[in-house]
Amino acid sequence: MHRTVLDNGLRVLFAPDPGAGVVGVSVHYDVGFRSEPEGRTGFAHLFEHLMFQGSESLPKLEHFRLVQSSGGVFNGSTHTDYTDYFEVVPAGALERALFLEADRMRAPLITEENLANQVDVVSEEIRLNVLNRPYGGFPWVQLPAVLFSSFANAHNGYGDFVDLQAATVQDCAEFFDTYYSPANAVLTVCGDFDPGQAGEWVERHFHDIPARPAPVRPSFAEPPPTRVLRADHVDPLAPAPALAVGWRLPDPVADLPGYLAFVALAGILSDGESSRLQSAVVAEANLATDLWASPGLLGGPLDARDPDVFVLGAIHPVDVPAEQVVEACAEQIGRVAADGPDADELQRSLARFASTLYRDNDAIASRTRSLGSLELLHGRAELLGELPALLSAITAEDIAAAAASLDPGRCAQLRIVPEQVAR
Repeated sequence: MHRTVLDNGLRVLFAPDPGAGVVGVSVHYDVGFRSEPEGRTGFAHLFEHLMFQGSESLPKLEHFRLVQSSGGVFNGSTHTDYTDYFEVVPAGALERALFLEADRMRAPLITEENLANQVDVVSEEIRLNVLNRPYGGFPWVQLPAVLFSSFANAHNGYGDFVDLQAATVQDCAEFFDTYYSPANAVLTVCGDFDPGQAGEWVERHFHDIPARPAPVRPSFAEPPPTRVLRADHVDPLAPAPALAVGWRLPDPVADLPGYLAFVALAGILSDGESSRLQSAVVAEANLATDLWASPGLLGGPLDARDPDVFVLGAIHPVDVPAEQVVEACAEQIGRVAADGPDADELQRSLARFASTLYRDNDAIASRTRSLGSLELLHGRAELLGELPALLSAITAEDIAAAAASLDPGRCAQLRIVPEQVAR
């Protein structure tokens, strides 16, 4: 890894991989769903769309044309605590990709026309992915409102139609000025490139973007539940009931080992047919047709800061009460808490995690984004390569303690009820 910081505060991370033939460029901005102002649900995601609508120097769709004509791909995504934009292009097109990211960091084209158009696009995306799809947005859209009480943590990050329609160009300008400063971003370059040459291009294209102070990130901390918090959501399209149980996790930045114990626990509980929940609750008891356990509401483990959530999710037959599924899962979690995992079980879980990590980040696009998000959230992109060893240091006792903390009397329970059952 090579790092530098420009005079305007932009943090730059270089991760060369000679011989890859392609290069990835990503920019991670320290702004996500949690940073949205009250009354503007979905604003961070809406703004992500606006960043693709041209700039003061390039017309609409020119960014798309320049990447695709180079043989590259591009996209962006909004998360709980960050928004990222990326391109992957042939190695010879690196300067073009850097210019494009600098260009929209400097001055995106935010107009009444572009805003109205993207409000319609995002609204249609909500209809497609949430309203008109069975289990749409489950559980990350609905569960936070059950587990959390503050607007920042509890609201729907996809957004409300009324809030989206109320957004103004002035709102967008203020959001850009506050959160899209160079000092609030990490630029990552990963793949087949020369760091010296890339450094010159980064300086050429980014150094004159005006410096603005990074916003002070407020604390989003709130106390964990002291009882069971319950809510039902009627889904007109769901063919079968579903449930999600959420518990608070240790702070992934301040207590990484404590957090990683839950990553290992999730694998032991639900990763693979031999895992505790899959074998006992799904295969033997036939209480669920789909069952999973995972740290993180969106994007998997280490994708958010504190507070983060450990999620147990299930889809189950209509004639099986949700309480029965929860009790069966609690029994298996209790056994791990009492006895810990056995050595073979633990080894299998760690091996599956490592193989998945390597497979997922073999592609330059995924690796660039993973390095950028870890650099932004943890200040250490090196964690990507260190995670297998860090997880291997987690003991059976650590995992037992993590399981013991999943108290069925202090959690959030969300039930998805098919409309035909609710009648």
